[in-house]
Amino acid sequence: MTTAKGSASLDLWRHGLGTLPDSLWERTELRVLILADNALTRVPPGLGRLTRLRTLDLGHNLLTGVPDELTGLPLADCLYLHANRLTALPASLGRLSALRYLNVGENRLTRLPESLGALASLVELRAPHNRLTALPETLGGLRALRELWLRGNALTALPAAVSTLAELRHLDLRENALDEVPAPLEGLPRLRHLDLRANRLRTLPHWLAALPALEKLDLRWNPLEPDPAHLPLLDALREKGCFVLL
Repeated sequence: MTTAKGSASLDLWRHGLGTLPDSLWERTELRVLILADNALTRVPPGLGRLTRLRTLDLGHNLLTGVPDELTGLPLADCLYLHANRLTALPASLGRLSALRYLNVGENRLTRLPESLGALASLVELRAPHNRLTALPETLGGLRALRELWLRGNALTALPAAVSTLAELRHLDLRENALDEVPAPLEGLPRLRHLDLRANRLRTLPHWLAALPALEKLDLRWNPLEPDPAHLPLLDALREKGCFVLL
């Protein structure tokens, strides 16, 4: 990646930036802008002038908020907001309907906005290590979603609309507060990897064995009670080629 004038990409990773120069917003040809690992506490509204931007990396900064101008950009590839100090995401997030990858992990989020469900092109959503206790029902609108990473939150359940995520392949729920395997996962046709490590599970539902694509099920570090009824379930999973970790 180069910083040459006229290039479609600008990489300012680890440049020690506490503020951004006004001249940056004159780079209207930019499609990729990397501002990760700096000391930014805010992003000026001038960001909205980058009307060709497809990828924006603001990870590992000191941001406490996201300007609405960001959600007016034509971001269609990646948006990295991880490892900041965000306590909320803008309600206008749903305007990023072409976005395919979103990382908001390692912040201080207690909720995700209802508008999340409008991200119809999203393939991968990462929100680990926040303070989430619930997810919006609109999550079901993410019909293209293949990977959902939610490790290290405080989730006790998943919304019923998760049952509509027919493209979901990978679900990471480790280190949450689940006391049962979420019922909305029943019947998901393409779910291959389900990580439930370090929750509060004591029993397993019979329908786990009927998940048609399940290849790996990680149940370690749960207080699963010895139950003879689990043995046929686990045997059925293993017989169909699923790698089960207890």
